[in-house]
Amino acid sequence: MNHDVRIEGVTKRFQDVTAVDDLNLDIESGKFCALLGPSGCGKTTTLRMIGGFEEPTEGTIYLGDHAVTGLPPHKRDVNTVFQSYALFPHLTVFENVAFGLRRKGVKKAEVGKEVDEMLRIVGLAGYGGRKPRQLSGGQQQRVALARALVNRPRVLLLDEPLGALDLKLRKEMQLELKRIQHEMGFTFVHVTHDQEEAMTMADWIVVMNGGRIEQLGEPAELYEHPRTPFVANFLGVSNLLSGVVDGPDRVRLESGDSLHVASGSLNGRTGPVSVGIRPEKLHIGGSGVNRLAGEIVERAYVGVSTQYVVKTPMGEVSVYVQGAGTHAPGEQLELSFSPEATFVVDRSEEVAA
Repeated sequence: MNHDVRIEGVTKRFQDVTAVDDLNLDIESGKFCALLGPSGCGKTTTLRMIGGFEEPTEGTIYLGDHAVTGLPPHKRDVNTVFQSYALFPHLTVFENVAFGLRRKGVKKAEVGKEVDEMLRIVGLAGYGGRKPRQLSGGQQQRVALARALVNRPRVLLLDEPLGALDLKLRKEMQLELKRIQHEMGFTFVHVTHDQEEAMTMADWIVVMNGGRIEQLGEPAELYEHPRTPFVANFLGVSNLLSGVVDGPDRVRLESGDSLHVASGSLNGRTGPVSVGIRPEKLHIGGSGVNRLAGEIVERAYVGVSTQYVVKTPMGEVSVYVQGAGTHAPGEQLELSFSPEATFVVDRSEEVAA
């Protein structure tokens, strides 16, 4: 298996703050990898160290088989796209994209061919003669992308590239970036604090917290089987019910109710744990083995689904139902869910991210 990026034992300190703490990470060739986490988790510092804009205090960074620690950005086979676009305002779109090729001494005919091809890939064929100020924010971001991709780097680094765009455009660009990555087959490393953006675009997510990796894997794996309360709460909404292990695949809740959990999810744990259940996997009524009585205290219809807050002996839980729900606040009901819909994490006093 080829790895385009390898980070070995990397620590980065700024004065007395440790931004990245003994990080080890391999990023497979051709992957769309997202570094995801809250502000201050170390994701941007990690990206900047891969790009050569920061140097590790300790450890080594490899691109392919080459250690690049100590090399400046222009000597590394990477390109970075920033949130601010950083286009040359006085140059045309064509010249902005051609800049890196000309600097490398590529022949004129070849430059024209490469730039036109890249503008086609990012959906800007025919825009070469315009100046950046004549373009929308989304179009300027595409130019920045084309300018980085035309050099055909081993790795493309994306630092919150969609942060300045409005919501509708951001959603469109997420799908566009995914399409472009599939078409080009390069390794993309994308920094974001937006879990939905990471889930939409990436095929590999690295969840970071406090300068360390909490968990990494495919989006579905992280969502369905989070290993820590932090990951459970950062990737979507989780209902975490506190209890104590009460036999194989069983947890006794603090309310006294006994729950069956997914086979193997206790993984040898004993003592205090939290049972996690996603809001869309709780059913009102229903025939699931596990039961929880409650009263609806809030209801919000958001088009695709109705979101309820239900007060139970275990505290308030969120329940999402497809379409327009028929239940109203004040109604007493029973929730059910299957053991397979659960996951188990260590008990934590941590509040939702």
